[in-house]
Amino acid sequence: MSILSNRRARRRWITYTVLLVITLLLMAFSSNPGVREVQRAFNFALKPVQGAIAGAAENVANVFGAIGNIDRLRIDNTALRDQNEQLQNTNARLELLKRENDQLTGLLQLQNGFDHQTVAARVIGRETLPTIRMVTLDKGTDDGLALGDVVIVQGGALAGRITDIGPTFANVTLLSDASIVVIGQLLTSSATGELSGQAGGVLVMKNIDAGVAIALDEEVYTAGLELAGGIRSPYPRGLVIGSVVDVQRDATDVVQTAFIQPAADLAGFSLALVITDYSGGLPLVDPSASPGTPRPSSSAAPASAAPAATP
Repeated sequence: MSILSNRRARRRWITYTVLLVITLLLMAFSSNPGVREVQRAFNFALKPVQGAIAGAAENVANVFGAIGNIDRLRIDNTALRDQNEQLQNTNARLELLKRENDQLTGLLQLQNGFDHQTVAARVIGRETLPTIRMVTLDKGTDDGLALGDVVIVQGGALAGRITDIGPTFANVTLLSDASIVVIGQLLTSSATGELSGQAGGVLVMKNIDAGVAIALDEEVYTAGLELAGGIRSPYPRGLVIGSVVDVQRDATDVVQTAFIQPAADLAGFSLALVITDYSGGLPLVDPSASPGTPRPSSSAAPASAAPAATP
């Protein structure tokens, strides 16, 4: 054991001595001008390699940094997209509330200055079939409405007439429905014609005297004709129907046709007024009817009823 220990100790001392000698030699050579020149030349030769290595390392760092930035940007973009959708939904709700508020304000102003008694109602349903133009209101007979009552919207524009009713609802056939016929009157000439709905939403006003000059944008109102015997139009006089957008006339015809853009937003209104104190159509011949009987004459005439009079 002692021999092995001595050998190991001797080897360590030899190794230490060799390293010490090499260090002293290097220190001696490093102070030599020639060695310094070699070192400088070596460093100069290695500078491009060092620059390339440093550039490569910087590019790698930039790539990893860009990857991290992309991940952060993706997360931020997702958050911003969610916030944008929330803002859009909020803006849509606010716009809807504003539109309803404007309608409600207009209806309240109209109700205060209107000649007829009305009941405000909200649209709770809308028929989307192209052949049927109808909305459902949230008021019915329990609220004083009756079959045949006329419905108007903001601005006093005619919207339609109740054609079906229950205790808590009322179905309104709109002016744009082909089953509705209204006697309209031109503002300038007071000439009358028969208005009916058609596909596309524009109303057709037929049987207008061909000798009448019709101007574009001329307004059309309900004529509210009344005949002898208590027969009168299902629609009260003076309700706004719309304005003329086109005129069709044949030189050989004695009548002409006008196309009317409805004044009411028939596809988008959400609030309406129902006129409850007007009864049109054919009166009931019943001497036993008491004065307090609800308006029966409204249900006696269909939605398309109009006085039998030549325009």
